[in-house]
Amino acid sequence: MRDTLLGGLAPGEFLARHWHKSPLLVRRAVPDFLGLLTPAEIKRLATRPAVQARLILRQGKRWVLRHGPFRPIDFKTLPDKNWTVLVQELNHWLPEGEALLQEFDFLPHARLDDLMVSYAAPGGGVGPHFDSYDVFLLQGFGTRRWGIAETEDLELLPDSDLKLLRRFSPQAQWDLEAGDMLYLPPHCAHDGVALSECFTYSIGFRAPTYQEWVEAFLDFLRDRLQVEGRYADPDLTLSAHPGEIPPELITQIDGMLRQQVHWTHSMVAECVGRYLSEPKPHLFFEPAEETLTLDAFELRCLQQDLHLDPRSQLLFSGKFFYFNGDRFELHQPGSTQMRCLADTRKLSARAMDAELLTVLHDAWQAGWVKFF
Repeated sequence: MRDTLLGGLAPGEFLARHWHKSPLLVRRAVPDFLGLLTPAEIKRLATRPAVQARLILRQGKRWVLRHGPFRPIDFKTLPDKNWTVLVQELNHWLPEGEALLQEFDFLPHARLDDLMVSYAAPGGGVGPHFDSYDVFLLQGFGTRRWGIAETEDLELLPDSDLKLLRRFSPQAQWDLEAGDMLYLPPHCAHDGVALSECFTYSIGFRAPTYQEWVEAFLDFLRDRLQVEGRYADPDLTLSAHPGEIPPELITQIDGMLRQQVHWTHSMVAECVGRYLSEPKPHLFFEPAEETLTLDAFELRCLQQDLHLDPRSQLLFSGKFFYFNGDRFELHQPGSTQMRCLADTRKLSARAMDAELLTVLHDAWQAGWVKFF
């Protein structure tokens, strides 16, 4: 698949020419790809309480957004056209979805978000919009017409649950068939309309705002700063205005903050690692159903491969690993094996040193890794 995924471009060429810069249409990016789901299967998924699903209907110029979980009757009462159902994080619910995401491992896992799937009746779509992140749109069975526009006019319609563009005029337009793929950089306006019953698989990437980073880092600092002392004003003088905040009070607090609140590059790296590996709030792990002692777990590791649970995120920076928000350090040879698990999301059956074995045993008990 890698030979065709980027239309003959090597990953480095794609990054230099298109990533974050310009759209790319690839015909037969995934040859013989018809998708990973049937209409009945995506509707069943959308009824599960743990699955994030949405239903979008177009009624003339009006768009209606509904959130799941849905009931089977909700789909039986839909019209014949102009609607779409979307399911987030298909890679969490379908092994084939996780495998599809791994075809994009020429990009950092820290940037990868999830695999979203949309199933649309003829005329269905989500309306003209733009994303603040990079996205690959891989077509399953059926045909969808995509119009795009590289424009600075990104004003949104007011009073809408959907972030739709007030004005959209496509500069280019293509009909995508099964296996075709369209890459779009951030802020590229686009609109996809189903010409027939169809599926589209969206590989999206994380792009936190600077405000989100600031809030995450302030939370990180709050849990780590320990400042001694208490405000005091032994040299307080008589004030003519008791309602006025003494300027000396503000000056003292300003000086304390400048002296006490500081950070280092390693603190920023730790915050980034924890933040990017932290599971989303709605995700939960199921602990292992069986009980294995450390010795029994070691024997199993010699017999079976270990895989990250699809909901798990394992990243590393320098000597530190970040596993679902936790940070730890490993020494050789465990560090090399753990990096392999982070890169490929699996670890072949093999012997492990005691340090790595303990970490993975804990992760297995928590449901973060699985045997296959």
